[in-house]
Amino acid sequence: MKYVEGKENKKLKWLKTEHELSLWKLVEGSEYQEQLKYDFNMKGELRHLDTNESFVFNYYKNSHEKNHERYQVLGHLISQYVYELLEKVCTLQKVYIPTDATEDEPRSFFFISEKALTSSSSIIVLLQDRGVFHAGQWGQKTIIREGLNHGTQIPFIKMALQSHGGVIVLNPNDNLVDLKMERERQSFSAGEESLTSTQSCQWIPKRCSSSPEEHTMYVWDHFISKSATKHVAFIAHGYGGLVFVDLLVQRKWEVMNKVYSVAFIDSLHNIQHQTGSDPQIEEWILKHCREWVSNSKPLDKAVESLLKVNCPTVSAGTEKYGLAPSSCLHAVFKYLKSTLKAKTTTAFTRSPIATRGSTSKKRDNK
Repeated sequence: MKYVEGKENKKLKWLKTEHELSLWKLVEGSEYQEQLKYDFNMKGELRHLDTNESFVFNYYKNSHEKNHERYQVLGHLISQYVYELLEKVCTLQKVYIPTDATEDEPRSFFFISEKALTSSSSIIVLLQDRGVFHAGQWGQKTIIREGLNHGTQIPFIKMALQSHGGVIVLNPNDNLVDLKMERERQSFSAGEESLTSTQSCQWIPKRCSSSPEEHTMYVWDHFISKSATKHVAFIAHGYGGLVFVDLLVQRKWEVMNKVYSVAFIDSLHNIQHQTGSDPQIEEWILKHCREWVSNSKPLDKAVESLLKVNCPTVSAGTEKYGLAPSSCLHAVFKYLKSTLKAKTTTAFTRSPIATRGSTSKKRDNK
């Protein structure tokens, strides 16, 4: 697949396939080779290799179960493809957790840019919605229907690396491991008794990542909170907003001191319910957060929310939930840039000037 310079393709320069990556390479040679003859074109759209048509769910006639299974396989392959893009196109590093896992223990992982933890530059943390999709995706359906530019987090990652220096891509939906697959992987002998137990309980939770909340807390405790930077921002979509507020409640002072801004997108958080009406947290959210919501109003126009007391809320510039992140991409980064500038300027002007007198006072207080 060669990259052709053009007006339509300029947005997707990151799709340049000098790395020889393609979805079809993952499908080819599998048992689904005929049923899933799809790949992403240079616009990032999923198209059939023979007909150039968009994805068709009903491949099998009168068999919803088989069509759903085929769809699940496609979703799994898209996840693997996006992982490859994160590592080879965005040059992110995969970090496995928990860090003390044994060799044969099922692990989760997340992605991080090089030197993000050691640099003093700011870090952007991406926190996705809840669903069957994994790291690097805002939504699987959006990728299939609208393309990589709208459904993946890659445009956000690219912009974060350009404007802020560091990025962390969380993987909050990677919570369970299939017992059956795990037993096959470990070459266990499957007797009648073990088969019965596998059928009754197929999934087991991954340690330290059994839920989006636990995954996010672990990455915060072991990585983000220990990073050199004093400037961290979150971009949280859907259920990811609820997860961030949970983190804020659980690690209140740490988060309030290190996080300078949060961009919510169609967030499912509820400040009163989650915080117990903590006035300090409510004030912090009001000052340091902004939410973009799916709405018919133009991008960035104020939207009143009658359902919850919230931070300033504006339109994402689209009524489609799945398109909200890509629609407000530039507005989000403009906001984060302005809040970072305001924080660093304030921090500089408020920094006390070191004098002999102040130094001696510090010594006396020790």
